[in-house]
Amino acid sequence: MRILKVIHGYPMRYNAGSEVYSQTLCHGLAERHEVHVFTREEDSFAPDFNLRKEQDADDRRITLHLVNNPRLKDRYRAEGIDQRFAQVMDEVRPDIVHVGHLNHLSTSLLKVAASRNVPIVFTLHDYWLMCPRGQFMQMFPADGKTLWAVCDGQEDRKCAERCYSRYFSGAPEETEDDIRYWTDWVSRRMSHVREMAGLVDMFVAPARYLRDRFHNDFGLPEEKLIYLDYGFDRSRLDGRKRAEGEPFTFGYIGTHIPAKGIHDLIRAFGLLEGNARLRIWGRPRGQDTDSLRRIADDLPEETRARVEWRKEYRNQEIVEDVFNHCDAIVVPSIWMENSPLVIHEAQQARVPVVTANVGGMAEYVHHEVNGLLFEHRSVESMAEQMQRLVDSPELATRLGKRGYPFSENGEIPSVKQHVQDIEQLYEKVLAGKRQNRCEFVRVREDVTLEVVLRYLRRFDELPQHTDQVFVVD
Repeated sequence: MRILKVIHGYPMRYNAGSEVYSQTLCHGLAERHEVHVFTREEDSFAPDFNLRKEQDADDRRITLHLVNNPRLKDRYRAEGIDQRFAQVMDEVRPDIVHVGHLNHLSTSLLKVAASRNVPIVFTLHDYWLMCPRGQFMQMFPADGKTLWAVCDGQEDRKCAERCYSRYFSGAPEETEDDIRYWTDWVSRRMSHVREMAGLVDMFVAPARYLRDRFHNDFGLPEEKLIYLDYGFDRSRLDGRKRAEGEPFTFGYIGTHIPAKGIHDLIRAFGLLEGNARLRIWGRPRGQDTDSLRRIADDLPEETRARVEWRKEYRNQEIVEDVFNHCDAIVVPSIWMENSPLVIHEAQQARVPVVTANVGGMAEYVHHEVNGLLFEHRSVESMAEQMQRLVDSPELATRLGKRGYPFSENGEIPSVKQHVQDIEQLYEKVLAGKRQNRCEFVRVREDVTLEVVLRYLRRFDELPQHTDQVFVVD
């Protein structure tokens, strides 16, 4: 097949979970298929929507089509991106379009694919389709105090007041006008997204929690929703050898943003007794990282000396650079994550995970079985569970040995099996398209049937997609 993967970022330019998974899947698919990726870059010195190509540095069989979008981060539609996507579609002529995320791209590029009768598979990585900000966290909570308060559901006016008020003029006499404008904007956005979602042939949810939420809260039909966990290259997660002679060490892997709860982790670490260490891996993010360092600097002197900041690692070296240097991984996210890659990777390396008791985090970490759970957003509860491991390192060893909870041997899903499952899904949606496809072409009287058939074969796929051609007088 010719496969066109759509994702809002691609490693190493962007290196968060959905991007890393997309690259892993593309590498697996490239063993048997022609793989292209439509993704973004942000070059402020180049024109908007500039399109260029490069190869995946880790697998040159994969072609990246990079569209430039440095200035329209808050838009959900961009006609210029749609045009570039159409250009790539006509060049690549894919059998299938597999979307991972449309933030920083354009929701209406789904219409471009659908207009060409190309099946669309969409992997859900967060709540962006049903929450304009993607994570159900409020930027401006009702009490005016709780930073990044949990949102209990999407409502147009609430979205305007709690998140989009950052675009208000600030003039008190204009507040109601601003609320009306942004309420309407959110309403139009949600209506459009629902329309675009209707063009998708199949949604893939990597957590049962996420699947159920999109069905119950967003109304995606059950027949268009399947659960399928991520797949991993297990070979790069083998061979962990914990460095000897070090105190018990907690590790954090991830971006330095509020949603990841790293600020809570640092504060929880400050409550621990004993000689534990905290190592933080990740790409610095300017003032956000500076602020996190200040939180660490406010800890007692002997405690802050045991907080280490380590550089970003290449995912292929995660065992050597990370898991060999920690005894437990903490996933302190304050949003309801669905299927964090780091949880799976730690489980494969037999490193226990400490995380929150909600969402996909609690789906994959079972309390006192393969890790420990704390009350979501509670610094004290997090510290309590971390202290248990400091006091009983043998507990960490026992929990780590269990690994992945949904296999007898603790092995996480392999990328090889995952690719096979994805291929079967592609075949299923392709078969559905073939069954339902009927194309009518109006031609002049002097056009021969041979010319008509050549037109229908403009994507070189007529035998695959069409069982019969009827000539109607």
